[in-house]
Amino acid sequence: MFQLLHGHIQSAEHRSHKARLVTKDGHCNIEFGNIEYSSHFAYLGDVWTTVVEIRWRFVLLLFVATFTGSWFMFSLLWYWIAKSNGDLNAQNRTDGHVQCIDNVNGLTTAFLYSLETQTTIGYGGRALTGHCAGTVALIIIQSLIGVFINCFMCGVILAKISLPKKRAKTVTFSDTAVVCLRKGSLCLLIRVANLRKTLLIGSQIYGKLLKTTTAPDGDTTILDQVDIDFMVDTGKDNLFFVCPLTIYHIIDRSSPFYELSADTLPQQDFELVVFLDGTAESTSSSCQVRTSYIPQEIRWGYSFLPIISRTKTGKYCVDFSNFSKSVKVSTPHCAYCFDSDVDHTNPHNHTEENHNSEQKGGIDNLGFQVIDIHESVDITNM
Repeated sequence: MFQLLHGHIQSAEHRSHKARLVTKDGHCNIEFGNIEYSSHFAYLGDVWTTVVEIRWRFVLLLFVATFTGSWFMFSLLWYWIAKSNGDLNAQNRTDGHVQCIDNVNGLTTAFLYSLETQTTIGYGGRALTGHCAGTVALIIIQSLIGVFINCFMCGVILAKISLPKKRAKTVTFSDTAVVCLRKGSLCLLIRVANLRKTLLIGSQIYGKLLKTTTAPDGDTTILDQVDIDFMVDTGKDNLFFVCPLTIYHIIDRSSPFYELSADTLPQQDFELVVFLDGTAESTSSSCQVRTSYIPQEIRWGYSFLPIISRTKTGKYCVDFSNFSKSVKVSTPHCAYCFDSDVDHTNPHNHTEENHNSEQKGGIDNLGFQVIDIHESVDITNM
């Protein structure tokens, strides 16, 4: 008995901790395996994107290693030139000896000279004499390489700081979704809010339903994607994203949620991924915000609490403490039940539709609509 109960608990925990393709904060939970070894060189071909996308700890490590490595590499060359010319203190110098580099007496001083050259510090203690052509060519090469490294690393750091996904951190979705009646239709509702006062220009929102499907021939498709249309009262594109919005999906006969009910929803195995695309007003960079909902995070028969109010001074106030909170409301048990209730409530609608369809016959192409023309139109030949 204890083992049976323990098995039920484990299965319930497994359902509640279902592996997601997209986490709540928008990260994709996917791994690539069995990639050909030659394909890894494609990352080296796109060095810029590879460096920008790696984590900060590796960027800082690359920053330190690049500069320190270049200083040390050129210090070896300066030391070799000084040693070849006999400029070191340990070497026996003749009275007429002409030095290539002043005050480079060992590897340590050669490293300091390399650092001062590439960073343009120039303390004045170590310098070229100008009597050796090799030193002039080497200082030109090191200066050019130093400028290139500076530009590349500054660009990487600036690009990582201004990544669009950083802007996405200030856009949040509600922790749960709800199913309730909205303007006479059964809808799936989700809340989304922009935590900054700067707008996201050209915002549009859409969804993908991910689930495993089996075709009639037995072919199984994992992570089959079905489009889910979301909208607000003003449409679904170019949202005025100045305050939190409640987006909704109408559960009608064309919706993949039409067959669900309040009882069968928790037992389903799917993932609803919601996307918000927009352009940041301050930086003009495009960004995408993602989140996902599993059946256990969709509450049937609940509605979100209001969060927008108006103060006595005329300002609009948003209470984010109720952002994800919902309250139980009267909701049909399923979408089919709701349609049946509507049909029984308005039976004359179907009678009128059938009568009109009988009168308007002779249309072979069902894609066209029959339009009644009540006024005569005069046609004038030119």
